[in-house]
Amino acid sequence: MRWVMVGAAGRMGQTITQLASAQPEFQCVGAIDRAADAARGITTDLASVLPGAQVMIDFSSPTQTAANLARCAEQGVAALVGTTGLSNDVEAAAAAAAERIPVLIAANTSLGVTLLAELVRAAARALPAEFDIEIFEGHHRHKKDAPSGTALALGRAAAEGRGQALDEAAVAPRGAGERKIGEIGFSVLRAGDIVGDHAVYFAGEGERLVLQHQATDRSVFARGALQAARWLVGKPAGRYSMMDVISTQS
Repeated sequence: MRWVMVGAAGRMGQTITQLASAQPEFQCVGAIDRAADAARGITTDLASVLPGAQVMIDFSSPTQTAANLARCAEQGVAALVGTTGLSNDVEAAAAAAAERIPVLIAANTSLGVTLLAELVRAAARALPAEFDIEIFEGHHRHKKDAPSGTALALGRAAAEGRGQALDEAAVAPRGAGERKIGEIGFSVLRAGDIVGDHAVYFAGEGERLVLQHQATDRSVFARGALQAARWLVGKPAGRYSMMDVISTQS
């Protein structure tokens, strides 16, 4: 499988590249980042390497995502985006690209987190509205966006389970005063080298359900990204999710 790594100099880019290099089926035909590094084979020109690729894996800057998707669509290259903190214009770019290529955008490529979102959706659907929902997320001190893309994805899953729109139900961060029924709260921790902690609390009168996932090594996201990229190659044009990936595994 011929692939391009966008965000090659970042933490995730380096981890994905290292794991892929140990698997003969993965042939990296391009490494892209904001600054070129000839010694490491990194360039800034995505268009120049896409003609030889089957799939792009993008863990870079959210300001570049829309343009990267457009370039993939022009070249007929599948696109897997794991970048977080995406703006609203990315959705329009993804919809346009998905008319021509397979597109998968995931706030978190961990298989465990993918399943967690489904469990959250089911719990929110099953439990009465009187159960308060609070989403906790913790990451390393250098993470820029908050709440994390994963926390927001979990919030959307909870809102969907209740038939709500997250924009109407979300409260982040919680202010003073009593909590209103139906609110979905967010709590954020930035400290040390935390890779990724997520927990969704369903708190009722006299009982509490907690659905939780902890990542202790960045490689869990890299393994999931490589598995998703492999799965995406050859799929018809359209939008896909990590749940599509894990639901079709034998």
